[in-house]
Amino acid sequence: MNDHYVLDSYAILALLNDEPGADRAEFLLQQAKNDAAALSMSVINLGELVYIVERRWGTEKLRTVLAYLETAPIQMAVADKGRVFAAAHIKAHNSLSYADAYAAALAQELNATLLTGDPEFQSLGNQILIEWLPT
Repeated sequence: MNDHYVLDSYAILALLNDEPGADRAEFLLQQAKNDAAALSMSVINLGELVYIVERRWGTEKLRTVLAYLETAPIQMAVADKGRVFAAAHIKAHNSLSYADAYAAALAQELNATLLTGDPEFQSLGNQILIEWLPT
């Protein structure tokens, strides 16, 4: 594994809910704060996280989560044309959500390890490096 990770919404939700895998996500956030690791996330996956948090816990919790993410050492990657096409290509050939395709495309682009527990990523086989969080 390398020291650059892409987070999908699953990893952040595990952290927020103190679910299995939260300790690993917290460790990587600490590593990133100490410049021992790099963390990235697609703004598309951020949007996915936003609607999940708002739907489950409301706008007040969402504000808290967004304030936390503003200070977290996570580089938010914009959805430019090249990334849109890369995600669309992955989606066209694999059975996973469009948002998940963005996380996969970003991991490919950055040669990073995707941190997730989402079983949809199993459809990618070994196309990207994945560190599986416990489910």
